[in-house]
Amino acid sequence: MHPRTMQALGCILIGAGMFLVTAFLGFLAIQGVRGALTPGGFAIGAFLIFLVFSPLIGAGIYLGQRASVAAREAEEAEKQRRLLGMIQARGKVALSDLALELRASRDQVRAWIYDLVHLGLFSGYINWSEGLLYSAEAAALRDAGKCPNCGGALELAGKGVIRCPYCGTEIFLA
Repeated sequence: MHPRTMQALGCILIGAGMFLVTAFLGFLAIQGVRGALTPGGFAIGAFLIFLVFSPLIGAGIYLGQRASVAAREAEEAEKQRRLLGMIQARGKVALSDLALELRASRDQVRAWIYDLVHLGLFSGYINWSEGLLYSAEAAALRDAGKCPNCGGALELAGKGVIRCPYCGTEIFLA
Protein backbone atom coordinates (compact mmCIF):
# COMPACT_ATOMS: atom_id res chain seq x y z
CA MET A 1 0.00 0.00 0.00
CA HIS A 2 1.28 3.45 -0.90
CA PRO A 3 2.42 5.58 2.09
CA ARG A 4 -0.05 8.38 1.28
CA THR A 5 -2.91 5.88 1.11
CA MET A 6 -1.87 4.39 4.46
CA GLN A 7 -1.63 7.84 6.00
CA ALA A 8 -5.06 8.84 4.68
CA LEU A 9 -6.60 5.60 5.91
CA GLY A 10 -4.96 6.13 9.30
CA CYS A 11 -6.43 9.63 9.55
CA ILE A 12 -9.87 8.32 8.55
CA LEU A 13 -9.73 5.59 11.20
CA ILE A 14 -8.62 8.02 13.90
CA GLY A 15 -11.29 10.55 12.89
CA ALA A 16 -14.03 7.90 12.75
CA GLY A 17 -12.98 6.49 16.11
CA MET A 18 -12.92 9.91 17.75
CA PHE A 19 -16.29 10.81 16.21
CA LEU A 20 -17.90 7.59 17.43
CA VAL A 21 -16.42 7.94 20.92
CA THR A 22 -17.68 11.53 21.11
CA ALA A 23 -21.13 10.60 19.78
CA PHE A 24 -21.63 7.73 22.22
CA LEU A 25 -20.27 9.72 25.16
CA GLY A 26 -22.65 12.51 24.21
CA PHE A 27 -25.51 10.01 24.15
CA LEU A 28 -24.50 8.76 27.62
CA ALA A 29 -24.26 12.34 28.92
CA ILE A 30 -27.75 13.15 27.63
CA GLN A 31 -29.11 10.02 29.29
CA GLY A 32 -27.36 10.99 32.53
CA VAL A 33 -28.83 14.51 32.46
CA ARG A 34 -32.33 13.12 31.81
CA GLY A 35 -31.94 10.85 34.83
CA ALA A 36 -32.14 7.64 32.82
CA LEU A 37 -28.56 6.72 33.69
CA THR A 38 -26.78 6.58 37.05
CA PRO A 39 -23.23 7.86 37.47
CA GLY A 40 -22.03 4.25 37.78
CA GLY A 41 -23.84 3.35 34.57
CA PHE A 42 -22.24 6.31 32.85
CA ALA A 43 -18.77 5.16 34.00
CA ILE A 44 -19.36 1.61 32.79
CA GLY A 45 -20.75 2.89 29.49
CA ALA A 46 -17.78 5.20 28.97
CA PHE A 47 -15.37 2.36 29.75
CA LEU A 48 -17.10 0.08 27.23
CA ILE A 49 -17.08 2.81 24.59
CA PHE A 50 -13.33 3.30 24.98
CA LEU A 51 -12.82 -0.47 25.01
CA VAL A 52 -14.75 -0.92 21.76
CA PHE A 53 -13.37 2.04 19.82
CA SER A 54 -9.75 2.20 21.06
CA PRO A 55 -8.65 -0.53 18.58
CA LEU A 56 -10.02 1.62 15.75
CA ILE A 57 -8.06 4.64 16.94
CA GLY A 58 -4.98 2.47 17.62
CA ALA A 59 -5.11 1.02 14.10
CA GLY A 60 -5.25 4.56 12.70
CA ILE A 61 -2.21 5.60 14.74
CA TYR A 62 -0.33 2.46 13.65
CA LEU A 63 -1.10 3.09 9.97
CA GLY A 64 0.03 6.70 10.29
CA GLN A 65 3.35 5.69 11.84
CA ARG A 66 3.84 2.87 9.31
CA ALA A 67 3.19 5.35 6.50
CA SER A 68 5.96 7.61 7.84
CA VAL A 69 8.42 4.72 7.95
CA ALA A 70 7.44 3.59 4.43
CA ALA A 71 7.85 7.14 3.10
CA ARG A 72 11.36 7.42 4.59
CA GLU A 73 12.32 4.02 3.14
CA ALA A 74 10.98 5.00 -0.28
CA GLU A 75 12.91 8.29 -0.16
CA GLU A 76 16.14 6.49 0.74
CA ALA A 77 15.62 3.91 -2.04
CA GLU A 78 15.07 6.75 -4.51
CA LYS A 79 18.32 8.40 -3.41
CA GLN A 80 20.16 5.09 -3.84
CA ARG A 81 18.71 4.78 -7.38
CA ARG A 82 19.86 8.32 -8.16
CA LEU A 83 23.29 7.58 -6.69
CA LEU A 84 23.69 4.47 -8.85
CA GLY A 85 22.49 6.35 -11.92
CA MET A 86 24.97 9.20 -11.34
CA ILE A 87 27.89 6.81 -10.93
CA GLN A 88 26.97 4.78 -14.00
CA ALA A 89 26.37 7.86 -16.14
CA ARG A 90 29.57 9.66 -15.22
CA GLY A 91 31.94 6.74 -14.60
CA LYS A 92 33.95 8.88 -12.16
CA VAL A 93 32.40 11.15 -9.58
CA ALA A 94 33.54 12.95 -6.44
CA LEU A 95 31.92 11.90 -3.16
CA SER A 96 31.42 15.55 -2.29
CA ASP A 97 29.40 16.05 -5.49
CA LEU A 98 27.26 13.00 -4.69
CA ALA A 99 26.65 14.25 -1.16
CA LEU A 100 25.65 17.72 -2.40
CA GLU A 101 23.37 16.46 -5.17
CA LEU A 102 21.66 13.93 -2.90
CA ARG A 103 21.54 16.34 0.06
CA ALA A 104 23.16 13.77 2.31
CA SER A 105 26.25 13.49 4.45
CA ARG A 106 29.39 11.80 3.18
CA ASP A 107 28.83 9.00 5.71
CA GLN A 108 25.30 8.45 4.39
CA VAL A 109 26.57 8.28 0.80
CA ARG A 110 29.20 5.78 1.94
CA ALA A 111 26.51 3.65 3.61
CA TRP A 112 24.38 3.75 0.45
CA ILE A 113 27.37 2.66 -1.64
CA TYR A 114 27.97 -0.33 0.65
CA ASP A 115 24.24 -1.16 0.51
CA LEU A 116 24.38 -1.15 -3.30
CA VAL A 117 27.48 -3.37 -3.23
CA HIS A 118 25.84 -5.87 -0.87
CA LEU A 119 22.76 -5.94 -3.08
CA GLY A 120 25.01 -6.75 -6.04
CA LEU A 121 23.98 -3.58 -7.90
CA PHE A 122 27.30 -1.74 -8.00
CA SER A 123 30.85 -2.68 -8.85
CA GLY A 124 33.71 -0.27 -9.09
CA TYR A 125 36.24 1.29 -6.79
CA ILE A 126 36.69 4.27 -4.51
CA ASN A 127 39.75 6.16 -3.45
CA TRP A 128 38.85 7.52 -0.02
CA SER A 129 41.86 9.84 0.22
CA GLU A 130 40.94 11.58 -3.05
CA GLY A 131 37.20 11.19 -2.48
CA LEU A 132 36.60 9.77 -5.97
CA LEU A 133 34.26 6.95 -6.88
CA TYR A 134 34.77 5.02 -10.10
CA SER A 135 32.38 2.70 -11.86
CA ALA A 136 34.28 -0.25 -13.29
CA GLU A 137 33.70 -3.72 -14.63
CA ALA A 138 34.06 -6.20 -11.75
CA ALA A 139 35.63 -8.93 -13.89
CA ALA A 140 38.40 -6.63 -15.15
CA LEU A 141 39.26 -5.48 -11.62
CA ARG A 142 39.19 -9.02 -10.23
CA ASP A 143 41.37 -10.40 -13.03
CA ALA A 144 43.93 -7.61 -12.77
CA GLY A 145 44.68 -8.26 -9.07
CA LYS A 146 46.29 -4.83 -8.85
CA CYS A 147 45.01 -1.55 -7.48
CA PRO A 148 43.73 0.68 -10.29
CA ASN A 149 45.03 3.70 -8.38
CA CYS A 150 48.58 2.77 -7.31
CA GLY A 151 49.20 -0.71 -8.77
CA GLY A 152 49.67 -2.36 -5.37
CA ALA A 153 48.52 -5.89 -4.53
CA LEU A 154 44.91 -6.12 -3.37
CA GLU A 155 43.49 -7.96 -0.38
CA LEU A 156 39.98 -9.06 0.56
CA ALA A 157 38.34 -6.60 2.97
CA GLY A 158 34.82 -8.04 3.26
CA LYS A 159 31.91 -9.33 1.27
CA GLY A 160 32.23 -7.85 -2.21
CA VAL A 161 35.00 -5.44 -1.12
CA ILE A 162 38.72 -5.60 -1.94
CA ARG A 163 41.08 -3.04 -0.40
CA CYS A 164 44.51 -1.81 -1.39
CA PRO A 165 46.64 -1.82 1.78
CA TYR A 166 48.96 0.79 0.30
CA CYS A 167 46.70 3.66 -0.76
CA GLY A 168 43.38 2.67 0.89
CA THR A 169 41.43 2.38 -2.36
CA GLU A 170 38.43 0.07 -2.01
CA ILE A 171 37.13 -1.95 -4.95
CA PHE A 172 33.51 -3.06 -4.92
CA LEU A 173 32.63 -6.27 -6.73
CA ALA A 174 29.04 -7.03 -7.63
